[in-house]
Amino acid sequence: MLNNAIAVECSQIEKNFGSGGDAARVLRGINLTVPTGEMTFLVGPSGCGKTTLLSVIAGLLNPTAGELAVLGVPLHTLKPSRAVEFRRQNLGFVFQQFNLLPSLTAAENAAVPLLAAHWPRKKAVEKARELLDGLGLAERANAYPNQLSGGQQQRVAFARALIHEPRLIVCDEPTSALDQNTGHHVMELLRAIAVRPNRAVLVVTHDNRIFDFADRIAHMNDGLITDIETN
Repeated sequence: MLNNAIAVECSQIEKNFGSGGDAARVLRGINLTVPTGEMTFLVGPSGCGKTTLLSVIAGLLNPTAGELAVLGVPLHTLKPSRAVEFRRQNLGFVFQQFNLLPSLTAAENAAVPLLAAHWPRKKAVEKARELLDGLGLAERANAYPNQLSGGQQQRVAFARALIHEPRLIVCDEPTSALDQNTGHHVMELLRAIAVRPNRAVLVVTHDNRIFDFADRIAHMNDGLITDIETN
């Protein structure tokens, strides 16, 4: 088991796609520790392996080699059904393109993780409304995604990621579809509502406009962590 202050620990993580001599080595021995109570950024040029590493950490891909512990659990060794349950209980996801369901209101979209966990619908939507209120969206809770601005959609996505109180939040390019002012605003909100002593926030980004929001920045290049700096 890991120290309680560590959310993610990667040791010599490798990930290949394909096999034999034609295999593409995307991760080539990643060593990375993600502490709780902080926001960690994973940055680097396109194609360096950032999103692949994020997918491995989130349990969406299994590593080819190395050791990985997420919240003290060797996630890649779990049976698929147990891994799905672990992710549902402990991880929150924020996607680049928001991935809101167009037929659901903002409150209903934010409530999806609770509905998936078989909460009563009324209770789940009530909790979603409370969370949206804290994000400044109380008056937009009944709006559909196509009635929301990009920044408002991203705040709904944050609510969806946070509503089940996960201990690890992973964000894939959360500001790439936003202008600078909106991007800064949603990152301020993310820091304010997501960073907690018992929770880690891991952000993959190439948007250097938001680097100041990170507590630590892990630089990647060619499938390796090349440098880690702290703010």
